[in-house]
Amino acid sequence: MTEIRTRRVNYRDGQTECFGHVALPPGDGPFPVVLINHAWAGQSDFERDKAEALARLGYAGFAVDNYGGGRVGANPEENRAMMKPLIADRAVLRQRLLSALTAARAIEEVDASRVAAIGFCFGGLCALDVARSGADLRGVVSFHGLLSPAGLSPQKILAKVLVLHGYDDPSVPPEAAMAFASEMSRVGADWQLHAYGGTMHAFTNPLANSPTSGLLYSEPAARRSWQSMTTFLEEVLA
Repeated sequence: MTEIRTRRVNYRDGQTECFGHVALPPGDGPFPVVLINHAWAGQSDFERDKAEALARLGYAGFAVDNYGGGRVGANPEENRAMMKPLIADRAVLRQRLLSALTAARAIEEVDASRVAAIGFCFGGLCALDVARSGADLRGVVSFHGLLSPAGLSPQKILAKVLVLHGYDDPSVPPEAAMAFASEMSRVGADWQLHAYGGTMHAFTNPLANSPTSGLLYSEPAARRSWQSMTTFLEEVLA
């Protein structure tokens, strides 16, 4: 059997050069493409592994670089310093995300009409902000993502929305999840929210092991959420 193929894809957002990572299934395509938005540390092996896992499911997985320059933080302080400006200016973040979407559609082996986006933690917020932009893509999935509204003019959400959320995530308490649900309903989105009981932030990351900080890996939630995403992608990218 032909191996999964991977390569770097350089793209630009204005003056910022970004380094994406695409993983392709065996065959010639064209393949549906799923963008993977990274957590606060930047694009790492975690996201690149997800791209390859998606390729094994028959999708082109495209791990994006929302910080630019392939920057990766070495500790929480560096991670926060990279993430904070984009959280503070969601219009700048939106443009960065749309540049990645354009780059994904331009990949030779990709079916540009069948596009979805997923993301983890900060990347979950990114996936949701792509949907909030009104971009024409099939669906978005947030894994333990930040759910705060973008504060920009509401757009009609064309993408179907799936949020996979740890109910005990201190960064997104139940009232924030309910506020997000109200936001999605107000704009008429097709949305789902799956909450996992006894589950904290970063539940998909095997390295998350700081329950006092609200960060803890959960094998059951990781497995169940990936299966929920798989079913969702089968629906929206058919």
